[in-house]
Amino acid sequence: MTKHKEGKPGSLQDKRSGVLPTTVLLVALCGLSFYLGGIFCAEKNKFEVKNVVDIAKAVPSPKESTVASLQMKFATFPECSLDYQDYTPCTDPKRWKKYGMHRLAFMERHCPPVFERKECLVPPPEGYKLPIRWPKSRDECWYRNVPYDWINKVKSNQHWLTKKGEKFLFPGGGTMFPQGVSAYVNLMQDLIPGMKDGTVRTAIDTGCGVASWGGDLLDRGILTVSLAPRDNHEAQVQFALERGIPAILGIISTQRLPFPSNSFDMAHCSRCLIPWTEFGGLYLLEINRILRPGGFWVLSGPPVNYQNRWRGWNTTVEEQKSDYDGLQKLLTSMCFKLYNKKDDIAVWQKTSNGSCYSRLAKPDTYPPKCDDSMEPDSAWYTPLRPCVVVPNPKLKKIGLKSVPKWPERLHIAPERMSEIHGGSASAFKHDDSKWNVRAKHYKKVLPALGTDKIRNVMDMNTVYGSFAAALIDDPLWVMNVISSYGANTLAIVYDRGLIGTYHDWCEAFSTYPRTYDLLHLDGLFTAESHRYYRPSSISNFSSPMAISWRTD
Repeated sequence: MTKHKEGKPGSLQDKRSGVLPTTVLLVALCGLSFYLGGIFCAEKNKFEVKNVVDIAKAVPSPKESTVASLQMKFATFPECSLDYQDYTPCTDPKRWKKYGMHRLAFMERHCPPVFERKECLVPPPEGYKLPIRWPKSRDECWYRNVPYDWINKVKSNQHWLTKKGEKFLFPGGGTMFPQGVSAYVNLMQDLIPGMKDGTVRTAIDTGCGVASWGGDLLDRGILTVSLAPRDNHEAQVQFALERGIPAILGIISTQRLPFPSNSFDMAHCSRCLIPWTEFGGLYLLEINRILRPGGFWVLSGPPVNYQNRWRGWNTTVEEQKSDYDGLQKLLTSMCFKLYNKKDDIAVWQKTSNGSCYSRLAKPDTYPPKCDDSMEPDSAWYTPLRPCVVVPNPKLKKIGLKSVPKWPERLHIAPERMSEIHGGSASAFKHDDSKWNVRAKHYKKVLPALGTDKIRNVMDMNTVYGSFAAALIDDPLWVMNVISSYGANTLAIVYDRGLIGTYHDWCEAFSTYPRTYDLLHLDGLFTAESHRYYRPSSISNFSSPMAISWRTD
């Protein structure tokens, strides 16, 4: 039976700092009730959690003379039934009937109340195997790890995936790229030269399918958040993560996406069936919010190329022309301009020109400029509003032309550091240096880190994304998580060319079980010690490895 671990630190003597203060020990004890039951220690102590059934072992630093033994307590949880093998608590289809159909709001996050939360361990499917290692995993995965035939049968003509023996194969097909995803991206690069020289680094793919577009971009130096809801296309996001491609569950419906404003360099929709011009253009206004000035919005599929494609869309050429003209009018009113277009792909660019945004403040303008009461980065259960989030005119260097190209931007303090309390270039540099040292230490504790054994990583309580930056040359990617109520540093993460999301750890993360290889946390228990936790689903979406490092 898999066990839940809680550690109590004994008295710990550090030659450099003396006896640890009583108040810190109290905070630490509170934090250890957190449902992960992670292990932490002072900076010179190392702990490795080899797997979720092993007892954590304390490894003393050679420089220390005395280390008190840890007293471990164990709690046993029952195993959930096999019906819960793909359980996603906050996007559970069994609860959809409780919520409204309007704008597909039932597919958004609706977390169960405390009395309905499950306190059992999600089991793997029968026949589950360790995932195929990257980069081979991009092209194939074990069928038993994601045993869903529906998507294979329904999308077989589009070549999303095919089943062969014990594996699913991913040939890189899609609705709008019958010649394969690489040919599709090659055409896109011809339309957007910035995709080739490091100008475009971060992207979001709405309605991602099995994330073949984001997977292809990885070799081109572009890091993509692939986004899809849990819907009748079974396990799209689970397939993506099983392949080792960044993805989260999500939908543009009634709430903002969990990202800061002016973050992504590019947004993409390949026949994602989002009604962009409906509801006052709300969905496109949200894309505008998260796209940085000078960023690109790419659309392929209806109504692009309607002159040649309308017959296959069960509509008329007049209807499709009207849709395209309406889309163009809406984008122009939001300060976008048509950047390039060829065949089935159209590219618009968000302007960096402040004079266009100033016109939005005029009476009877639609969509209007958002008023000052709407925080542009507020994005955790924040309703969509029919207005344009205008870039802060005080920030001159957040536009795509002003942000350093990749990879230089990774280690340059972004302009938005000035917006953070206590933020400065020196604080940024110190955080970067600190995590370079610690990442090297982690690799001594956990030799698998930096090899093909660890691909999907989550930093559960990042500040500036420096842990991810320290691992940038390793064959992995990191989902940087910022507290939904803490200091808003997620914009810094994106300005560096990394990805992440807001989250409240009182709730389940927006992913499927068994989708992360490594969970990293630093200072999370202290930050969350003022709140009481019930055992939750954190261990369900990870493979059996985790590192924590006590620094507070």
